[in-house]
Amino acid sequence: MIDVAALVFGLLALLLAGPVPALLGRATWTHRAPRAALVLWQAVALAAVLSAFSAGLAIASRLLVPGPDGRPTTAPLAEIDALGLPLWILYVTVFALTLLVGARLVYSVVRVAVRTRRRRARHRILVDLLDRHTDAAATHLPLERAPDLRVLDVTEPLAYCLPGLRQRVVLSEGTFASLSAAEVSAILSHERSHLRARHDLVLEAFTAVNDAFPRVVRSRSALGAVQLLVEMLADDSAVRTAGPAPLARALVACSTSTAPRGAMAAGGPSTVLRVQRLAAGRADRVLVTAVAYAASAAILVVPTLAVAVPWLTELSRLFGTFGH
Repeated sequence: MIDVAALVFGLLALLLAGPVPALLGRATWTHRAPRAALVLWQAVALAAVLSAFSAGLAIASRLLVPGPDGRPTTAPLAEIDALGLPLWILYVTVFALTLLVGARLVYSVVRVAVRTRRRRARHRILVDLLDRHTDAAATHLPLERAPDLRVLDVTEPLAYCLPGLRQRVVLSEGTFASLSAAEVSAILSHERSHLRARHDLVLEAFTAVNDAFPRVVRSRSALGAVQLLVEMLADDSAVRTAGPAPLARALVACSTSTAPRGAMAAGGPSTVLRVQRLAAGRADRVLVTAVAYAASAAILVVPTLAVAVPWLTELSRLFGTFGH
């Protein structure tokens, strides 16, 4: 039973780290329900990590063979006698790979968090120093000055945000010169939606999980697909405030602008697809949303019930010898 559990968990981890994200990244239905699709992406990523760890735990429980007194032992010679050398080598290799994924995940989480926050802190200091938004009339700002808003002396339209405890929304003089009041309001709503929802934490988590798995098994499309969904969520929030037409015009105007690493820009390579989505309007998303949420629950719950319970029962029986 333990052997089957380890095999199933291992195969599930490989599928959820590679082929499943590759298929999901090419799907277009996700554009109609970005929130539900993002939940599905999170379920896939979490299930991949849990499956990898569960495979390692199943292997570890198999290596803990009963000793002469009936208690689990980690003596290699006893394990080899009980399992055979080829199977023992395979189990140890899989267990070592699981530990490697866990170590890489912890390292990646810490590295991404530290580097991203350092970049944002340096850039936050820079935009605070370069802020030209000292007079609302001088920048033709169609609304009152906000404490989180910074305006740079740049002629091209520019819009991005710096998430964190000290949030910033950065616009350029060119943004106010090129956009109408409604369009500026739409782009501000887009950026502040990122800040309210803490989309940056979602992207950090996916970046860490993406780096944790070896290149040969992970999907290259996962992070890009999640970034697109996050932008679509911010678009939907801005549409509810300013309408689709002003937001679409603002996105086109800012499409060629760039933002520093760690920031979240309004424009970018996905602008054309997002503008087409805004022009298409809101289709009926009830069925798509319901299916996505149901799939998310199934990905997390069904493997646990079908596979985890048998080997947990066996593990409990094995360690139950400690009480005798």
